[in-house]
Amino acid sequence: MRRIRSVKASVRFPVSPTLLRRLAYTSIIANVAIVVTGGGVRLTRSGLGCPTWPRCTDESYIATPEMGINGAIEFGNRLLTFAVGVIALAVVLAVLAQRTRPRGLLPLSIGVLFGIPAQAVIGGITVLTNLNPWVVGLHFLASMAVIAAAYACWKRTTEPDGPVTPTVPAPLRTLAGLTTVVSAAVLVVGTWVTGSGPHAGDQGAARNGLDPEAISQVHADGVFLLIGLSVALLFAFRAVGAAGAARAAGVLVAVELGQGLIGFVQYFTHLPAVLVAAHMLGSCLVLLATLGVLWATRERRPAAPPAPATATTTAPADQPVTAAV
Repeated sequence: MRRIRSVKASVRFPVSPTLLRRLAYTSIIANVAIVVTGGGVRLTRSGLGCPTWPRCTDESYIATPEMGINGAIEFGNRLLTFAVGVIALAVVLAVLAQRTRPRGLLPLSIGVLFGIPAQAVIGGITVLTNLNPWVVGLHFLASMAVIAAAYACWKRTTEPDGPVTPTVPAPLRTLAGLTTVVSAAVLVVGTWVTGSGPHAGDQGAARNGLDPEAISQVHADGVFLLIGLSVALLFAFRAVGAAGAARAAGVLVAVELGQGLIGFVQYFTHLPAVLVAAHMLGSCLVLLATLGVLWATRERRPAAPPAPATATTTAPADQPVTAAV
């Protein structure tokens, strides 16, 4: 009876592995999109368009006409959080609907789902603290963590369920790990640069007090180090014949160069809003490309099929015993 019910459920709610992969990929796109739209809130000085949280005003959960375009922009971004959460919930349900699911996929999908409201709470704290630049930076980094979890979830949907096997020598895996750490550090310092700059999200919001020129130089130095490590990975992967890892490193270098170009142009053109928005998108792409390199240093091979059972047949005493395989 239990078997019949499970079959009926699978027919009633069919979710193919292909659909699951597409939903997981959509979750990555949605989380990147909300980072960019969140940047749009700050760049249009709409950070306090809804001056409180979780309500938009003391009396209303939604923006009112009197709040103007800034209120509409801030409230619109809050609504997008629900859309991103619905997509994450769809991924969890699709994982649960799989008859057999890869190990570790369900915790990853749940982590993405719960990471979105956690990120929203930090966003609410930024409003309650009048856009404190350190909290704003934490809000951005929380989004990066959710994107990383969404990427891991998507990659797990594309992998077989066998053991993890390195595709490059151990020293190169260590170098890839170091590159990942430096990439994360560049993102952190980037939030410090933003917190010292002019785009505070509201005309009266405080700045973090760091010298913009000095902290921008620290950020640029980190970018140079990151690019150097990435180029080293590219040539090292090629030297050992790791074609897949070399392709991933090539993508990372290209993304970093594009992001670096945007960063330098925006700095010397006094941070126009459109370039700052492009730079935020580039930050997400750098993170994803970095994770792509990290994943390319290992692979999961299909699980080995179970060994066939051996049955032994007892023959009469006057005949030899034979084994049927």
